[in-house]
Amino acid sequence: MTINYAQVDKKQLAADIDEIKKTIGKPTVEDLQHLKKVELWGRISAFIGYATAWIIPFNPISALLISTGNVSRWANVAHPILHGAYDKVPEVPRQYTSKGFARGWRRLIDWVDWIEPAAWDYEHNKMHHYNLGEASDPDNIEINMEWLRNSNWPMWLRYTFIIVFASIWKIVYYAPNTLNMLINAEKRRKGEAEDDTFIRLSAWNPFAKDGRRLWLSCFLPYIGFRFVLLPMLFLPLGWDAVSNVLLTSLLAEALANFHSFLVIIPNHAADDIYRFEESGKSRGEFYLRQIIGTVNYNTGADHIDFFHGWLNYQVEHHLFPSLPLNHYQEMQPVVKEVCKKHNLPYRQENVFKRLKMTLDLMVGKSNLLVIKHA
Repeated sequence: MTINYAQVDKKQLAADIDEIKKTIGKPTVEDLQHLKKVELWGRISAFIGYATAWIIPFNPISALLISTGNVSRWANVAHPILHGAYDKVPEVPRQYTSKGFARGWRRLIDWVDWIEPAAWDYEHNKMHHYNLGEASDPDNIEINMEWLRNSNWPMWLRYTFIIVFASIWKIVYYAPNTLNMLINAEKRRKGEAEDDTFIRLSAWNPFAKDGRRLWLSCFLPYIGFRFVLLPMLFLPLGWDAVSNVLLTSLLAEALANFHSFLVIIPNHAADDIYRFEESGKSRGEFYLRQIIGTVNYNTGADHIDFFHGWLNYQVEHHLFPSLPLNHYQEMQPVVKEVCKKHNLPYRQENVFKRLKMTLDLMVGKSNLLVIKHA
């Protein structure tokens, strides 16, 4: 469906979306209880996974459970909390607020991951959400993969590279890139020169300033927790148990990377998604871009949404980024009606179909649709 961008009534679209916002209301204790239920599902999954990981090396069932808990912790818990979805719940515990979650020592409890929470908050919540589809969007896949798209590599090798990359992408791309963006933001505030630190091998040097921060804030905490501390808890069962947990944890890490890649990357990357060569100029234009620059996956009951990390409601999320998880299901039909009213596409398809379309974009077989100006 081709969009006549200039003829969309952006002022009316803004009024319609704002009207939906008025119906949401303030977050409630019930919203927080729903989050805690989803959080518990992830915790139980990880617990059962580790409780059985010692039995055999590379235990596939245990690895899948561990990886599910891993992805859930990021997508289902860290994501909405850092957006402030529960900040206004009456008497909300500080660890469920954007100002308290994973801060300081609580990172060890709330979200031990490759990614520094503050760095991801800046890269995702600020830069991605408010520059969607633009050159300044750090998650613009077409721009990020330009080197591969324009390479002389044969197609089979390009696809192979992406598959390997997907198994380690949080380590080699997301953690260093989010930290790099945060470091550059700090440098701008100090009037210092910026650089693309994460793409230089020297930036990974633990004896250099930025490299030391990368290791201390991203790599070492996660490696120490996931691949040293947790396996060593099984030492009373013998060194074979420790080894089995470590090997299963490594498999779980690859699965978690694949899973998160699957549900995150295709949201804004395919040949039916728009990119924008100029910044938006109005609230209505902002809303329009969130709709035509985004795609949803299959939705439904909580168990379906859980495995998608609630990223299957990406259109709704980009329109209402601080929405508690349990409101997405009720918001979806309302948003669909607004899209229908304005003759806008509401894209929603199976995540694996969208993955194939994303891979085609990444290797250069397809391109994003381009809007050069409003």
